[in-house]
Amino acid sequence: MKRVFGAKKEKEPPPSIQDASDRINKRGDTVDEKIKKLDAELTRYKEQIKKTRPGPAQEAVKARAMRVLKQKRMYEEQRDMLYNQTFNLDQVAFAAEGIKDAQQTMSALKSANKELKGMMKTVKIQDIDSMQDEMMDLMDVSSEIQESLGRSYNVPDDIDEDELMGELDALEADMSLETESEGMPTYLQPDKESDIDSELNLPSAPSSHAMPARTNAQAEDELGLPAVPRASIRG
Repeated sequence: MKRVFGAKKEKEPPPSIQDASDRINKRGDTVDEKIKKLDAELTRYKEQIKKTRPGPAQEAVKARAMRVLKQKRMYEEQRDMLYNQTFNLDQVAFAAEGIKDAQQTMSALKSANKELKGMMKTVKIQDIDSMQDEMMDLMDVSSEIQESLGRSYNVPDDIDEDELMGELDALEADMSLETESEGMPTYLQPDKESDIDSELNLPSAPSSHAMPARTNAQAEDELGLPAVPRASIRG
């Protein structure tokens, strides 16, 4: 059937903005090349006009230069139009890219919004407040437990200020009585050396003024009798 009636040609997709812009830029480059060639011809005609004398020959050169200048102006107008079209296409492309970016941003926001809604269903402010209150109660109980464990068993807790002042006054009275009787409290007086020496059975220190009792007396033995010389004992 396709051979008899022929197959339908598939429609070509419309050119994109980038394709149209590239094609116009190529045309603009071609026009620029033509303008450069015309500029070279005008420069050559200018030199010829300078070298020729006024007359028919110079007028002929001027006429050719005038035609080249008209072509140049025409190509310049075409180039300007092509550049304007390229500028318009660039603006459209920029706007299209901006819309695509906006669409992607909107899609991302929708996805994030949906995800946040799902997460918020699992997190409730009432549950958070209840958990915070429970934590505060637990902290209070923990503080009470620590305080109870650190309580002392020997020190009474029912001492009032009057009892404290009475105890301090009694201590002050005892200290004043002890000071009047001995001149100084016993816990502030130095220890007596004589008492310590007597307890330890130590001899007293020699005095510089004391003289030996018997300087010229005869030596005595342990019983107080005169000591016998060793020579007499040997004989």
